[in-house]
Amino acid sequence: MPSETSRIEAFSDGVFAIAVTLLILEVKIPPITQASLASQLLQQWPSYFAFLLSFLFIGIMWINHHRLFTHIKRSDNGLLILNLLLLLGVTAVPFPTAVLAMHLRGPGARTAAALYNATYIVIAVFFNLLWRYAVSKKLLDQSSAESAHAISRQYALGPLVYVVCLGLVWVSISLSLALNAAVAVFFAVPARVAGSRSQR
Repeated sequence: MPSETSRIEAFSDGVFAIAVTLLILEVKIPPITQASLASQLLQQWPSYFAFLLSFLFIGIMWINHHRLFTHIKRSDNGLLILNLLLLLGVTAVPFPTAVLAMHLRGPGARTAAALYNATYIVIAVFFNLLWRYAVSKKLLDQSSAESAHAISRQYALGPLVYVVCLGLVWVSISLSLALNAAVAVFFAVPARVAGSRSQR
């Protein structure tokens, strides 16, 4: 018998899959010109970088969404709305990715990086709202109490660290994006594992 949240998970998986597929559309095929194809391909490195970075982010967001719904076993209208808001953020990712790829080497690099960082602040807030709503409304399975505390602690860091990443844009764009990637890797680690490491 399918769980109460199976349709939410199936719809969400589809949205994640479409968003991650759209990222590759920013990587263009170089036109036929007198210039070397190899040099044209190398000149597109910002597109490759932005694609890989956003693929990493969306992949890890999908992993975390899956982890949440191993604990969330019931749904209501509020959960549906908050999940849709989270998916709104996910579907927006290809746009700041394309902007970052196009402007990373130009005068608009700082603005592009700020937009990119701001997108993940919004998504981190939506992740927190979704999870904390599920906890407060007791939509979790009965065996998830310990995991719930660990996930809540880990997720609370998200918006704060992404705000730091946004602030770093005015210091160093490279450092800001590097910290972004490090934060993504941190959230790839299960909450209980990350919590035990931080306590050592």
